Amino acid sequence: MKRILTLVAIFLLLTSCTTPTSDTIVSRTEKELPKPNRFDIMRGVNISHWLSQSDRRGKERVEWFQEDDVVFIKKAGFDHIRLPIDEEQMWDADGNKEKEAFELLHNGINWALKNDLKVIVDLHILRSHHFNNEIKPLFTEQAAQEKFYTCWKELSGELKKYPKESVAYELMNEPVADNPEDWNKIVTNAVATVRKLEPKRKILVGSNRWQSTDTFDDLKLPENDPNIIVSFHFYTPMALTHYKAPWMVHKSYDGPVNYPGEIVKEEDIADLDANLKAVLRNFGGTYNKDSLENLIIKPVKFAQKRNLQVYCGEWGCLKTLPEDTMLKWYKDVKTTLEDHNVSWTIWDYKGSFGIRYGENNQPDTDLIKLLTGVEL
Repeated sequence: MKRILTLVAIFLLLTSCTTPTSDTIVSRTEKELPKPNRFDIMRGVNISHWLSQSDRRGKERVEWFQEDDVVFIKKAGFDHIRLPIDEEQMWDADGNKEKEAFELLHNGINWALKNDLKVIVDLHILRSHHFNNEIKPLFTEQAAQEKFYTCWKELSGELKKYPKESVAYELMNEPVADNPEDWNKIVTNAVATVRKLEPKRKILVGSNRWQSTDTFDDLKLPENDPNIIVSFHFYTPMALTHYKAPWMVHKSYDGPVNYPGEIVKEEDIADLDANLKAVLRNFGGTYNKDSLENLIIKPVKFAQKRNLQVYCGEWGCLKTLPEDTMLKWYKDVKTTLEDHNVSWTIWDYKGSFGIRYGENNQPDTDLIKLLTGVEL
């Protein structure tokens, strides 16, 4: 009997040494697939129409965004800002830095850091590339490409003093190349330009064709660079998020839109001309939380496969939507993003999509509460 007990004891000892527990399995998995080296952000706001997409200059530009705005953003529950900047604001036509614009950029960064907000500096529009222009010399002219790399060399030189844990760079907003390899080549060279001065700065890179979720199969990133962040934008479905947008081809449609479900119903467009019907069908469709998630999961998986952080740099709806419809879409997208650990930045702060809107820039308290949980 004693011999049997001894054998049982030996068996149990060997089993405990060789059979992995669930904790052991988790730790081994984590060792094999380490978590991405994250830029510590979750919820942010785009500071649009300040140093980008705006004709404001002088006092009007200075007053558009102040430290009080940064204090408000922090109070509203956000942890970072995305700062779009345009080449034509930051450099004159001869490539000389515009002193006031760079001072404003530094002000914005310093206000954010003072108020415990992180910053993403986004080179939004180039003279050689606008995401809505048919002709984009950036992809066809070597001189335009070299000028783009010079912009980043100078930006890196200006901003390298800021902590890499607090300030990140986005190479360019919404690239639109006819051939995705043209964008891939530019990504390689632009990242290399920044890396000469800043080997560990976080650099955000989006996919070709407006940073769409469905073009990530074409994106190629520099290998063995853990400080790349994969970035996408999300405005699907456009018939909903850009309802009555004056720059869209379906701008004249003012009939009902719906979410979830069929965005534009056939009976509501029956009397429209054939071209507008086709556009609305293309930009509409039937959507709910599951179908939105099926789109968002593609860049998520792309990033996971490469062990990189993933980020949604723009998403939002125009205020032209009925509020209840708008908030349903916001809730589903926000939940989906955060369920997949996707940090995000809403478009925008003070604008036609804004968390502040109208002549007095009043806060959209219902939207802010939905986004951050903060009641103002």
